Amino acid sequence: MTTAPSGNAPADARITVRPVRPEDYEDVRRITRGAYLDAGYFTDEAHPYMAVLADIEHRAEHAEVWVAERDGVVVGSVALTFAGQRYTDIAVEGELEFRMLAVDPVVQRGGVGRAMVERIIDHARTIPGIEAVSLTSGSDMVRAHRLYESMGFVRVPDRDWEVPNEDILLWVFRLPL
Repeated sequence: MTTAPSGNAPADARITVRPVRPEDYEDVRRITRGAYLDAGYFTDEAHPYMAVLADIEHRAEHAEVWVAERDGVVVGSVALTFAGQRYTDIAVEGELEFRMLAVDPVVQRGGVGRAMVERIIDHARTIPGIEAVSLTSGSDMVRAHRLYESMGFVRVPDRDWEVPNEDILLWVFRLPL
């Protein structure tokens, strides 16, 4: 349904966004787990969702996964999905959803997350039938909310949802293209 980026460089020319490769899997696993733990979203590495975050092989099989490199080192990752696909949480027809955006805690606040989201938006604009980009974010992920809002995403509270059997409220954000 979509073609992955060929390595387009965002504003920071040292950052490249490209499709994940098997040799990136360990970096993606480390970065994703580290980002969620470092931010305090989960305090226990044994939490069941930590296993989902670590399973990059499954994610790459069922979603489109990109990585961000800075100076040739993998520093972030994200999964893209569409309505009806296995990794989709909230995308409806006409939306590209991104999930599990993670930036290595060592380089956070350095523009990597913004570069990945810019690339996702640019990519979405090239896909016929895609009219918006959507995502969910934990209600307590305040830094992420500021990033998304600064890029034009707006909350869609009527689409917010709770993770089954957890005390986690997920907010929906959407950017019309």
